[in-house]
Amino acid sequence: MKEYVLKSERVKKLRESALSKFPGVSVERGRLLTKAYKEHAGKSKYIVRAYAVKEILENMTIYIKDGELIVGNQSVDERTAPFFPEYAVDWIADELKEKGNFDSRNGDKFRIPEEEIPEMLEICEWWKGKTLKDKAHAQMPKEIKEAGTVKIIHGEGNMTSGDGHIVPSFEKVLEKGLRGIIEEARESREKVDITVYGGYNKVDFLKSVEIVAEAVINFAHRYADLALKLAQTEKDDTRKKELLQIYENCMNVPENPAKTFWEGVQAIWFVHLVIQIESNGHSASLGRVDQYLYSLYKKDVLEGNTDREFAKEMLQCLWVKLYSVIKVRSTSHSGYGAGYPTYQNVTLGGSKPNGKDCTNELSYLILESVGENKLTQPNLAVRYHANSPEKFIRECASVAATGYGMPAMHTDEIIIPALLNKGVDFRDAYNYTMVGCVEVAVPGKWGYRCTGMTFLNLVKATELVLNDGYDNRTGLQMLKGQGKLTDFETYDDLWKAWENHIKHYTKLTVALDALADTHLEEFPDILLSSLVDSCIERGLTAKEGGAVYDIVSGLQVGIANAANSLYALKTVVYDNKILTREEVYNALQNDYAGEEGERIRKILLEVPKYGNDIDEVDEFAEKVYWSYINEIQKYHNTRYGRGPKNGGYGVSTSGISSNVPMGTVSGATPDGRKAYTPAAEGGSPTQGTDTNGPTAVLNSVNKLPTMMITGGQLLNQKYSPELVRTPVQFEKFVDVIKSFIASKGWHIQFNIISSDTLKEAQVEPEKHRDIIVRVAGYCAQFVTLDKTTQCDIISRTEQRL
Repeated sequence: MKEYVLKSERVKKLRESALSKFPGVSVERGRLLTKAYKEHAGKSKYIVRAYAVKEILENMTIYIKDGELIVGNQSVDERTAPFFPEYAVDWIADELKEKGNFDSRNGDKFRIPEEEIPEMLEICEWWKGKTLKDKAHAQMPKEIKEAGTVKIIHGEGNMTSGDGHIVPSFEKVLEKGLRGIIEEARESREKVDITVYGGYNKVDFLKSVEIVAEAVINFAHRYADLALKLAQTEKDDTRKKELLQIYENCMNVPENPAKTFWEGVQAIWFVHLVIQIESNGHSASLGRVDQYLYSLYKKDVLEGNTDREFAKEMLQCLWVKLYSVIKVRSTSHSGYGAGYPTYQNVTLGGSKPNGKDCTNELSYLILESVGENKLTQPNLAVRYHANSPEKFIRECASVAATGYGMPAMHTDEIIIPALLNKGVDFRDAYNYTMVGCVEVAVPGKWGYRCTGMTFLNLVKATELVLNDGYDNRTGLQMLKGQGKLTDFETYDDLWKAWENHIKHYTKLTVALDALADTHLEEFPDILLSSLVDSCIERGLTAKEGGAVYDIVSGLQVGIANAANSLYALKTVVYDNKILTREEVYNALQNDYAGEEGERIRKILLEVPKYGNDIDEVDEFAEKVYWSYINEIQKYHNTRYGRGPKNGGYGVSTSGISSNVPMGTVSGATPDGRKAYTPAAEGGSPTQGTDTNGPTAVLNSVNKLPTMMITGGQLLNQKYSPELVRTPVQFEKFVDVIKSFIASKGWHIQFNIISSDTLKEAQVEPEKHRDIIVRVAGYCAQFVTLDKTTQCDIISRTEQRL
């Protein structure tokens, strides 16, 4: 099996610096943003926002670390989260007042300098009543608030951050430069009719594009000046030459088209970086890097301007930069994305509209560079298809076999038809990219949050259906009048109640989405919108309907638990009458306590489970999911009818790490799951219940209505390292991947690490810092996870080949 060893001393040094940095928080961005909002009060939301971004980029701390080839920082130091008070401040003030800092959490700990805390609290006080969360909560109906408290739905992330979940047109940056974007905005502004409704808003949005683009250009020039200054005192001739080249790069890009591969990498980093300074939405992704940077790479190699190893160093410096980006979330929401994830996806490979393969030398170089770096960023994904080269499949398998958790794997033969089914144009469908975890979008043409809207907790839904909507944990009543388990004389009665509950909660998720999105329009993302096709032409931000396509998805959590629970009730209670409704109901209420409870639980656990390629069970899971899909297809998002194609909803099993917090607020369920324990993760089977091997799991997952799951289908598989160590075993692993491609699976990814090693890491975390695991659709350092999430990963089935 191929080994991936980091050779560059430069990258080793930069990597170690980032890894050893304890995550911090800086008040600086919040200070500069608040200053701008005060100074420009009364101006339109676009102009105020533009001047706020300008204020930040002109005055924030910048630095160039020794040895860096790619420059640009998100905050005052690496792995230091900026402060985004415009989205929410209540949780910040509460946590600081209650705990003194952010470093006493169970996981995702941060530290803000003590001397900055008074200023942060002062800024929080000014923003009270003005934030996205404040505005949304002021209009939030009681029913939605209570549903959030019960945790049948969860939308905190939509009201405490920007959107993210998007890939802008990096090709446009490389080909036109921001100077070209400015000219495009000016030409569009001259055509606006200010005699019609919305005309003045369009004018201001297009003015804001010019302001922000100029600010980004000047931001790059600040780094050029710093590089030149450092070069003047640099003693090492090699480093001096590098600094002078960095000066040249930053003077040219992203203002103008990139002329070299080095400039291309620097240009996309500057744009990607500012997008994440402008807004704290996560899952901002780089898209198909091997496609849009390939011509620059090929040109430089052919002309002798760079070689493969130096180009790889540039990429590895970029990956360290991605790892340096970090976000601070509230304790209550961080469990939904445990392990400091930022989900910055890079996608390789794929097929062209004519069926030919897209892989090239840069695809392999990126794969190798990520395999050597072994960082949690980028979130690397690959696109397979029927004509994928054998070499590419094997190289991907080699990287995955190192136990690194990457790359995530996807197949064109299911994803492209799914996009076509949603009305995506033929050529655009072939240009799809993964975004964040496993969701898909067309780069530079899709609106925000292809996945990432409100979570729906199907484990909690199961509990509520069986208890007439009453939640034992909070004492709150949801949908009353459908009956309890003891009231349902036939399974059809139970199923009717299930459908009524799902119908009700689906409507609540859409209502919460609409509430959050309506108010998020008050905090427009200017730079990102300028790099999404049709936004400048229409004079609308992406949030207002500027994108070509706008199809969003919430996240449905606990499919396996819900399906297994309903199937168990149907077979054990209604069909075979092994247990009575009263016996099961009482056992659930008592969390299977005592000998009688354990007897009932054992019977329920022995019922066949989803994930073992048993048609009857798997078709049942499909039916359960369709009960939601049928409802969500009736709804549209807030951009519907405002310009984009579709404007509707997809579905997604990409629940990130939400299976842990959503399970730990849910009572016992009839699949044998104990109360307040994690739910099943993603579209994967329930932990420990998939006993018929990896092929059976894949077959089961593929029976779900995958064509409808444009928001992303998530399948995690866990193998012991011994299963890929010998040549014979590695061949079997490659065969599993080929089976996945042949079966047209949406997604598969692998944790190749032993449970014993993970248990050792729990005991001695300082000795296991470099263990990286696949949590959900993303990777994290195992030792940074809270213990509940760690135990959830350990409990997953270790497959045998």
